[in-house]
Amino acid sequence: MVEATPNIRIPETELTERFVRSSGPGGQNVNKVATAVQLRFDVRRSPSLPPDVRERLLTLAAPRINRHGELVIDARRYRSLERNREDARARLARWIARAARPPKRRKPTRPSRAAKRRRLESKKSRGRTKKLRKPPTE
Repeated sequence: MVEATPNIRIPETELTERFVRSSGPGGQNVNKVATAVQLRFDVRRSPSLPPDVRERLLTLAAPRINRHGELVIDARRYRSLERNREDARARLARWIARAARPPKRRKPTRPSRAAKRRRLESKKSRGRTKKLRKPPTE
């Protein structure tokens, strides 16, 4: 069970793990032992995710989601299979926790009178500078 937030828990049945050979350091083990973990989580069909969190997760993690709607997390940071497995699950929990936070609403603002005045002054100043570059007309 992966606990992403106090309200969102992903059961083991929704996760698919595949163990593959990892590149990098590991001595003789690197060519024999499959320690890297490929964790797959079907975002589109998961009953554990509320609809709003699902939509945000699909947007946030878009580069990591394949055409079948699965979020693929590749964990090969450690030499041990168990630590890579924990790392993949922790990363999944972080993705879901990020998607669970609703975005802040934008408060519409207006530029102040002084800001408008400064903008217009800088435009006039810029125009004067450009006018001075032109050759004199008769």
